[in-house]
Amino acid sequence: MDSPGGSGMNVSNERATLRVAKLAGREWTPALSACLSELDPSSPMDYRVLAALLADEWAQDVPRCVGLSGGQGAGKSTLGRLIELACANAEIRVCVLSLDDFYFSRTHRRTLAARVHPLLETRGPPGTHDISRCREAMARLGQPGEIELPIFDKGLDEPSGTRRVRGPFDLVLLEGWCVGAATAAESSLANPINTLERERDTDAVWRRYVNTQLRESYAEAWADLDYLVYLRVPDLEAVRRWRLQQEDSLPESQRQGSEAIAHFVEYYERITRSMMLSLPDRADLTVELADDHSISAMAFRSA
Repeated sequence: MDSPGGSGMNVSNERATLRVAKLAGREWTPALSACLSELDPSSPMDYRVLAALLADEWAQDVPRCVGLSGGQGAGKSTLGRLIELACANAEIRVCVLSLDDFYFSRTHRRTLAARVHPLLETRGPPGTHDISRCREAMARLGQPGEIELPIFDKGLDEPSGTRRVRGPFDLVLLEGWCVGAATAAESSLANPINTLERERDTDAVWRRYVNTQLRESYAEAWADLDYLVYLRVPDLEAVRRWRLQQEDSLPESQRQGSEAIAHFVEYYERITRSMMLSLPDRADLTVELADDHSISAMAFRSA
């Protein structure tokens, strides 16, 4: 395996590069070193290496739509940006979509809450995204012409305008916490798994509605994906800790404390736990994350 040292990195980063490449079962090459040198040096080294490896692999056979999935705080947005840059180095034009940008407005969610269940006022679970608009965007981005994409402000908990991009793109990457999640057996929904479900969804109406959305419109969106990357978090405690760390990026007046974050994560818990068990069997690449966000293992489904 070639040494990446020619890119001017320090010994620690060189070891990290070779370690991640070895976990992926890939040879490190001068071309990969050149790509790595173009990526944001302030981003995690492991994610830079992973992005370079994926861009190199996809350059041989570019997938039209890629899903990037993982629990809250796993680093999906960071990895998505790095993949976009790494692919540009390989002359692959990428548009990154965040599923979060397709959340419904509070007004829409309040309507859902009044019609179906009060818990649907809180963004997050399947059923709170405009998944039809997301699918439409994924399809149109592969075609010539300008398209307007939504932007969602999590601090305000509201859509906050749009951005315009011009296709065609070679690859569309959809990143989101529940991308690729499968529906659960109806019988498994009867018993609550946390305080939120036990106290505020006593008749399981909310979780059955969420499950139905996964089985129907969301499953149709996942079927559009040609490749799925899954960042598997160590456990739910890591999700709570990483999600709390994300609050630092928000204005102080919009930040939530640890208790509020613990409650918020309960909305995601059932599907997150299910994905941790089932998605490694279906994802094209499963990336195991350690407590410090480093990559501890990787498994390609084709391997």
